[in-house]
Amino acid sequence: MERELEAVAALYLGRGPTRIERLAPGLGSRSFYRLHFAVGPPSRVIARVESRKDAPAAGSGPEPPLEPLRGVLAAAGIPVPRSYGHDPQRGIDLLEDLGDRSLAREAAVADPERLRALYREACGIPARLQRIADPGPATAARHLDRDLLRFKEARFVATSLPIALGRAPSASECRVVREGFNLIAEAVAEAPERLAHRDFQSSNLMLARRGEREALVLIDLQGAFFAPPEYDLVCLLRDSYVELPRPLRSELAEAARIALPDAPDRATFERRFDLLTLARKAKDHAFFLAAAARGDGRYLGYLASTARALREAGARLASRDARHAPFAALLDRAALEKTP
Repeated sequence: MERELEAVAALYLGRGPTRIERLAPGLGSRSFYRLHFAVGPPSRVIARVESRKDAPAAGSGPEPPLEPLRGVLAAAGIPVPRSYGHDPQRGIDLLEDLGDRSLAREAAVADPERLRALYREACGIPARLQRIADPGPATAARHLDRDLLRFKEARFVATSLPIALGRAPSASECRVVREGFNLIAEAVAEAPERLAHRDFQSSNLMLARRGEREALVLIDLQGAFFAPPEYDLVCLLRDSYVELPRPLRSELAEAARIALPDAPDRATFERRFDLLTLARKAKDHAFFLAAAARGDGRYLGYLASTARALREAGARLASRDARHAPFAALLDRAALEKTP
């Protein structure tokens, strides 16, 4: 791989790196490297390398290349990394090195005023994304649909419930989850579709210099798809990595709702927000456990926050509509904090 990275750097930057540093992987299959150069600019870039292994089916088809989506977002004024080279044959992109200051890291040390300011800025981005009418055919063909929801449901039943229950789930428990996800799918099918980042959480928002100020910049763009307008806000405000105080979360959600194109009424927004929280957090819970099964235990510490989000969303939905009560009761009694 180092030879390929050197070749791509020479092709697009006209010089080779003096040092190549492999970065810690995330939950996905891509790999990332930091390339250091003796002279600049840029003196450092991030090489983003597509996996050469077949990705597991996730219900929404393979992700499209980073370009032209990154370019479309940049042209629309969305804060994204600069590109220094896109090599589709090798599956390598050379991108602006934004450093290591993610919103997740900054939130851990920020005082309340700083935290509110950062999240107000972040919550303004989904509305800007949703005003992009044409992100390109590859992204426009991708949707949060029943197949993708079935994938999330299946992962939760197969991976999360056996550990949380201490046994294989019964047929009736599987049916409860299926019926709960059917209600989510019905609401998603009725909702308007808007462009969503898809993984709009604190670890994918980086603080970087933009002109004379620091700004939040989006990374991990390729998963973008069309989903209900609340989807990205669920990813951010129900993030497993940063649990915001409930009053702040409510304040931010309401301000973001009003700013959305064709803003939904509050009751509709809150219902869809909770439904999408169930889908998103059920998937996250299963993925954290699946990572641990592969020997990566970094995410086990986030099971408890994920469980709280699931239970709170389930309880609110059940309080409004008795059809959600069985799933909420299952979430309440399952030991979702349990580690393998």
